[in-house]
Amino acid sequence: MKKIKIGQVGVCHEHAAGKMDTLRLLSDIYEVVGVVDDRQTQSPRYAGDNLKPYEGLNWMTEAELLNYEGLEAVMVEPTNADLIPTAFRCLEHNLPMHLDKPPCEDLGLFKTFLDGCRERQVPVQMGYMFRGNPAMEFCRKVVREGWLGEIFEIQASMSHNYGTAAYQPYLGSFMGGIMFNLGCHLIDFVVAMMGRPENVTPFLKSVGGVAGTVKNNGLAILEYPHGTATLRSCCFEMECTGRRRYLKVCGTKGVIELCPLERFDNRPLEMKLTLSEGNEYYPAGTHTLGFGAQRDRYEAQLRDLAKIIRGEMENPYTYEHDYLTHEVLLAASGCLQRT
Repeated sequence: MKKIKIGQVGVCHEHAAGKMDTLRLLSDIYEVVGVVDDRQTQSPRYAGDNLKPYEGLNWMTEAELLNYEGLEAVMVEPTNADLIPTAFRCLEHNLPMHLDKPPCEDLGLFKTFLDGCRERQVPVQMGYMFRGNPAMEFCRKVVREGWLGEIFEIQASMSHNYGTAAYQPYLGSFMGGIMFNLGCHLIDFVVAMMGRPENVTPFLKSVGGVAGTVKNNGLAILEYPHGTATLRSCCFEMECTGRRRYLKVCGTKGVIELCPLERFDNRPLEMKLTLSEGNEYYPAGTHTLGFGAQRDRYEAQLRDLAKIIRGEMENPYTYEHDYLTHEVLLAASGCLQRT
């Protein structure tokens, strides 16, 4: 099958290098025609100095890339502040795009962008990193099919303990701090599973002797008719490099527990499922479900992108979902009063 010609605008997003690694892993699907170096940006950044994933690729100006003959898609990977301006320029060329997260702090601006994509029928895949996570996709299926009964409690954490001193002012560049920058992944997952919450309450704190404007300890509570989702993210959890990031979903008929949320150490990703009532797949009781070893965080998502571009599947995450996720994210980040 003919490869999809794709380019990447930006190397300064925190996920940019990882996305390029995945594109090169999927060399049977994608042909990377060029990369745009955005390291001269004046926007706050915390990445962009690792150029190893781009070795041997063609460096281009943005104009050269967007006007490249036969270009079929763009990875939008500049700084967070530069994401939407860059995405609008890609939209002017009607180019399908993978747009990294979180897109901006302006809900109206994001709506204008999504409306433009809808009108032009330009596919957009948001870069929330749990899309394609097999265990979390299974969790959504279990909730959707009612195995857990009525959901009354969701707990999840995106905490970590990495980053140099430069990470703190970087977080301080976002009104919502770490909830905006990392909590977005959890919000995308919960909204996809539960829909619009009735109310969102943020608790944005500063720890570690940093300025009060650096919101590096975030909590958001999403209220639903019969339950709550409590989402946390802090950058000072000792010995936490992702292995203690967790998810718990409780319903009247069962519980799902997932910790860690993902792993890339050649060991299988495992989930605990407890059911009070059996079904055609599992009897009542507690089961440990294995989802195999994950090779790459973004592989499943970028495989889907290729199918969307080729018209082999519809984007499972609609423009409406992406808008709602962003609305809830801004509320959880203290940028909106309510959803």
